[in-house]
Amino acid sequence: MLKRKQFGKFFKWGVTISAFQNEGAAFEAGKSASIWDIFTSDVQNINDGHLPGETAGFYHNYEADILQARQMGLDVFRFSLAWSRILPNGTGTPNPKGLDFYNRVIDACVKNKLEPWVTIYHWGLPQVLEDRGGWTNREVVDWFLHFTDVVTSAFGDRVKHWIVMNEPMSFTGLGYFTGYHAPGRNGIGNFMKAAHHATLCMAEGGRMVRRNVENAVVGVALSCSYVKSTNQLFFNKRAAKRVEALLNRFFIEPLLGLGYPTDIMPALNIIKSCFKPGDAERLPFDFDFIGLQYYFRVVARFSLFPPVLFATEVPPSQRKKKLTSMGLDAYPKGLSHLLDFYMGYDGIKQIVLTESGVCYTDFLRGDKVNDALRKKYHQKMLKQVKGAIQRGVPVTGYFVWTLVDNFEWREGFQPRFGLVYNDFETQKRTLKASGAWFRDFLTDNE
Repeated sequence: MLKRKQFGKFFKWGVTISAFQNEGAAFEAGKSASIWDIFTSDVQNINDGHLPGETAGFYHNYEADILQARQMGLDVFRFSLAWSRILPNGTGTPNPKGLDFYNRVIDACVKNKLEPWVTIYHWGLPQVLEDRGGWTNREVVDWFLHFTDVVTSAFGDRVKHWIVMNEPMSFTGLGYFTGYHAPGRNGIGNFMKAAHHATLCMAEGGRMVRRNVENAVVGVALSCSYVKSTNQLFFNKRAAKRVEALLNRFFIEPLLGLGYPTDIMPALNIIKSCFKPGDAERLPFDFDFIGLQYYFRVVARFSLFPPVLFATEVPPSQRKKKLTSMGLDAYPKGLSHLLDFYMGYDGIKQIVLTESGVCYTDFLRGDKVNDALRKKYHQKMLKQVKGAIQRGVPVTGYFVWTLVDNFEWREGFQPRFGLVYNDFETQKRTLKASGAWFRDFLTDNE
């Protein structure tokens, strides 16, 4: 039986949302378009054919959602900031109405005794900056630092926990290499520039937070996957190591002062063409914690395409019967391997699971959603966390993705990750069985 007290008195229990996926109100109160507003305005870019509209309506329902989180016994409410709501021109003078909205959100968190953990960048680059090159333009470092300066100066009196960036591999890889996500650009050159600039922004952004916020706790949220080889053949094992380098090592190693993982992928040395004098010294930063976000296992094999990586995934549908509604291989046991992998690095002080979730098809029957598979998934993940803590791994928090069903980027409304079911037409919320389990688990000892 899992008990909250087994995780320790100071373990943080939270929930995570993001600005684009939850807020809606895309053009209200002075907000300008983000790259995701533009990308999803074309229905051909959304797999389920639905436009985002008001998404989960958090902009108008934030008080009720934050209260729901408090009633579930959570400690932390993690949310991100819409850059184009605060700086409609991307840079320059802040929008008072944008700042006012997030001040109200933060105040609602404090009122409900929830720690506000703010993510500075969760993929919503203003379109006006993408028109100037976006993440491939070296100036993005200055743009990002200005944004960071504005928000930490505005909110740092009440917000002490800051996540500088969310899943840089996702928005640089899918947005600038494959073109699957916004802004829909592709090519290895675009990816290398975007990735290097994002790494610089994480480190320099961390320094900005420390300068502006007294007693700041600074972290970054990195996506990761448990990677294994399809078999023990040498070329397949090497392919898996390259995939692991890309998914699990690419950003953490330069942030720890180790440089990019060129040992297993010599072709990554081409990223040096993006360097300016002093970059190598600017890349490392001493984060207080590293956020990990693990959703799926990858089984890799050798492939001639794509170049540089020379590896591909064995499709989950060919190796596993029960997949998520996004066709992913959810594999809780992989978390144990990943926690041990990251603790092999010197310089990682704490690990927080800043997102953990799974999407299965949900059915609303009356006022109930019996999402037994999601409940079981979180229980399995928490057993892995408990085991890691017992081994001495400093895991200090577990944040569920997500509170309320929202808009899952290119996948649209079909994948549901929430502990709370959302009727997207009416924005009516219904607590799922998984949410009820978390409430009972977290409040049992209060």
